[in-house]
Amino acid sequence: MKFRRSGRLVDMTQYLLSNPHQLIPLTFFAERYESAKSSISEDIGIIKEVLEMNRLGNVETSAGASGGVTFVPTVDEKEATDLIDQLLVQLQDPSRLLPGGYLYMMDIIGDSSLTQQLGRVFASYYRKEKIDVVMTMATKGIPLAYAVAQHLHVPVSIVRHEQRITEGSIVSINYVSGSTKRIQTMSLARRSLKPHSNVLIVDDFMKAGGTIRGMMDLVQEFQANVAGVGVLTEAIHEEEKLVSDYTSLTKLSHVDVKAKTIQVERGNIFDRSLS
Repeated sequence: MKFRRSGRLVDMTQYLLSNPHQLIPLTFFAERYESAKSSISEDIGIIKEVLEMNRLGNVETSAGASGGVTFVPTVDEKEATDLIDQLLVQLQDPSRLLPGGYLYMMDIIGDSSLTQQLGRVFASYYRKEKIDVVMTMATKGIPLAYAVAQHLHVPVSIVRHEQRITEGSIVSINYVSGSTKRIQTMSLARRSLKPHSNVLIVDDFMKAGGTIRGMMDLVQEFQANVAGVGVLTEAIHEEEKLVSDYTSLTKLSHVDVKAKTIQVERGNIFDRSLS
């Protein structure tokens, strides 16, 4: 299909945004638009300048017969800080208080635009880890996990507490819930995770870390590797967490149920470099 240059630039930009972390050969675009590779290279230069100027991500090019272009979504420190600071204001609303020191967060998780932005922060942070799959529990963290996976262009593996016939054979393990200290069971379909995969575990809330510890142990059962753990909100308390290496966007540092006050801070992701 023959495009005018303006149309070609729009279509190529949309294609790159929809296929992050994928090496796309120049021949693909040349055939798609019935244009010379030299023209495609010039177009990519324009797109690269605009995307990077607007801090949407990096456009990486590689030369040679197998060369092509790859779009990598990124978030700079200022954009991430502004986003999380806005989120802190929402999270400190006293009406969010739930029994047990938990916060009501469904409106945040259910905000598709906000979830996409939060997912891009995690994807940017873990972009160099060669993630093969994002893993999460079948709970409120699913929308965030899918947002992260979309920006990394990888599938999602969903761990469940119950077995589903439609998922075929499963691998199950017992784990100790960090908050209730009860022994529970989690399962994952055998087809959901290939051996030696690099797994990014994503969850919406971490208190003691029992569920995430269980998922980490489950990953080992598949002979796969935990490349990272990302949580939207971690709860700070005196009890030692069962997970030591993780990245959080926000910290629930203090809750006073009587006074109905909530203190939430920036997470430990800001203690490290986002670049």
